[in-house]
Amino acid sequence: MSDRITGGAFKQMVLFGAACITAQKQAINDLNVFPVPDGDTGTNMSLTIQTAAAELRRAEPASLEQAAKITASALLRGARGNSGVILSLLFRGMSKSFKGLAEADGVRLAQALDEGVATAYSAVMKPAEGTVLTVSRLAAKRALEAAQEDSDAAYVLSEAIKTGYVTLSETTNMNPVLKKAGVVDAGGKGYLIILEGMLRSLQGEEIPETAEEVGDKADFAALGDEDITFTFDTVYIVRKTEPRSLEPLRMYLDSIGDSLIISEDEEAFKVHVHTDNPGAALTESQKYGTLEVAKIENMRIQAEDMAAGRKPISADELTDEALESSAPATPEKRYGFLAVCAGDGLAEAFRDLGVDRIVSGGQTMNPSTESILREVEQTPSEVVFILPNNKNIIMAAQQCVGLTDKEIVVIPTATVPQGIAAMMSVDPDEPDAAVLAQTMTDAAGNVTTAQITYAARNSDFDGFAINEGDYLALLDGKLLGTDRQLNGLLERLAQLAAEKGAEFLTMFYGEGVSREEAEDAAAVFSNACPDCELSLLPGGQPVYYYIISME
Repeated sequence: MSDRITGGAFKQMVLFGAACITAQKQAINDLNVFPVPDGDTGTNMSLTIQTAAAELRRAEPASLEQAAKITASALLRGARGNSGVILSLLFRGMSKSFKGLAEADGVRLAQALDEGVATAYSAVMKPAEGTVLTVSRLAAKRALEAAQEDSDAAYVLSEAIKTGYVTLSETTNMNPVLKKAGVVDAGGKGYLIILEGMLRSLQGEEIPETAEEVGDKADFAALGDEDITFTFDTVYIVRKTEPRSLEPLRMYLDSIGDSLIISEDEEAFKVHVHTDNPGAALTESQKYGTLEVAKIENMRIQAEDMAAGRKPISADELTDEALESSAPATPEKRYGFLAVCAGDGLAEAFRDLGVDRIVSGGQTMNPSTESILREVEQTPSEVVFILPNNKNIIMAAQQCVGLTDKEIVVIPTATVPQGIAAMMSVDPDEPDAAVLAQTMTDAAGNVTTAQITYAARNSDFDGFAINEGDYLALLDGKLLGTDRQLNGLLERLAQLAAEKGAEFLTMFYGEGVSREEAEDAAAVFSNACPDCELSLLPGGQPVYYYIISME
């Protein structure tokens, strides 16, 4: 146990915190009171901090400044969802405070926690009380007081956590929705779990055992020719074209090889397999998306190299280098556009309107800042307009600003129809990017969005007694109604469209909805709004049976 924090200690603290929140992410997810399927807080915070853990494992920071800088940089790029972005901001502020320091005592730690809070608050347009911001602010305030009592870093962090938990218990009464559900704020809980892990590390505990994936590099030094069942160590990445279970692929690859590992996120999956037929593995995998990069090595030759004292090249390292060396697209025009959406039909609709790049993501699939940034870099323009099309992706998109030489403008679209309306208003000859941004934002604000989805959990929300599996209707993100029958909600939305005097309706039907079912749904709206121009399009989106634009 140490009363000061060095670079090595901070590394272990973050690793411990990451292990703790990963182990408890589902418990944090379960605090989510809104019944709609979404990118839950525990998952987003866990995925975000794991990016920092991965970077730190590859580093041996010589100072606290270096360790904090590595952490903040990785969190910034790996941030997912609003909770992940706020977590990254809290650590970014800490990193600023630790600048120039080889180590820190409790006084410096308290100042860093406070600077983290200031950074987070300054980046959030409308800070809400009863959230992780409140928890972190009052925890940091207590840390500053505790540092005057005892400069021991562990004492200061311990006192901050104690106050954090008192504040967390009070968030139930600060937010009417949390109070009705009888739960505390999920983001605040996640932040305290991370701080607890950091404290336990500082107090000398060993990082708890967590389920880890087997490394996806062949251990050539341990192999003899008689130990090699399959010849080729095959590693590749496939970018998904649609959300789809990889279980059939897993079964196929297991039948033609061994040492199989498949890791995935919302946008891509990475395969490691030993096989005698790498071509077959690649061909089958391309049914699930577009092959992005691959490396195939002959393990028998690698084993011979090791036996002869020659260092083999790692397939995994080469794969990462290939991804990182992708050069930015040369600007060919003034304005370019990037949209976030899930579903081939929605992607095609955006491309038809002039969108250059698509980031696969949306509800339940919040892309990271880095994945958005990667597509920004591949947009062949000087200015890139980003359409997040989901309120939980807006902050992650905004974090891209300053990470590239390109000028980035985030249009705060919260739904796909808003994004489409924004694109329909684009005048490519407008010389002023700010004027164009305002035009797009105004157009997005003139659209009413209706969505039909299902309840992911039992909930007593906003006056509705909701059971898991109920159909839910949302209007501009707010719960409009719930029903055991889909048609009842369709009729209610159709009547609402008629009352609003909608002149244009666009219905995107999701995956699992047949064309015949969609036409029946469209007929409900046609009957209610006989003079309205109605378009029915396959969106292919997950989660939502229907996404409906009313203008």
